[in-house]
Amino acid sequence: MMPNRMPSWRDNLYHLLFRHCGLCQLPLAHAEHYWCQHCISHFPSPPYCHHCGSTTLTSVAHCGHCLTQPPRWHRLYRLGEYRPPLQQLVHQLKFCGKFWLARPLAQQLAHQITQPAPLLLPVPLHWRRYSQRGFNQSHQLALALGAILNSRVNHRVFQRLRHTQPQQQLTQNQRRHNLHHAFQLRPITLPDHVAIVDDVVTTGATVDQLTRLLIQRGVKQVDIYTLCHTEQSVN
Repeated sequence: MMPNRMPSWRDNLYHLLFRHCGLCQLPLAHAEHYWCQHCISHFPSPPYCHHCGSTTLTSVAHCGHCLTQPPRWHRLYRLGEYRPPLQQLVHQLKFCGKFWLARPLAQQLAHQITQPAPLLLPVPLHWRRYSQRGFNQSHQLALALGAILNSRVNHRVFQRLRHTQPQQQLTQNQRRHNLHHAFQLRPITLPDHVAIVDDVVTTGATVDQLTRLLIQRGVKQVDIYTLCHTEQSVN
């Protein structure tokens, strides 16, 4: 686990001035930014189901589970699995205040998105958690993706109504119950195609609740954009 500290601006300035890879610390080539191609090639990105996001032997449109119990959303785009080195990068973004990592991570994720949604909606944080963290990592990721994909970003569509118990140690059924009536959709006109942006998707309980609200409002296609998909608890 990476140290849970708030780094100074020197961490990012070091990258900009001396151009060393943020993972291996070797000098970057002229066309490389933040990480060298060698380290990027080690991002854990095995084949996955394009519907639910679970890892599969080969890339498929729908895995066996999706054929029997399909998620509400249309498609999930992910950068990789929640394993090193992506695990450390997401942890640094989310818990260590390195919000500038959202842009290079979004650049890598954008390569996977073949049909960008015109509107991106980040998963909201409750104000208590926002005040503790100082920013919403999903909002930062959505802003970076929006600039790359030429999509609008609206972080006010969803409202988190109550401060829920952390999802990490809950079962899938407990997660759904924990999120019951946790979100509200503000009255706003939405396009037919939108994407929900979250940093990590585990069971999908959170994005499922948000997708349900969007479909009830009349949205025809809901996609999920996430950095990592994992079947394990995220600490």
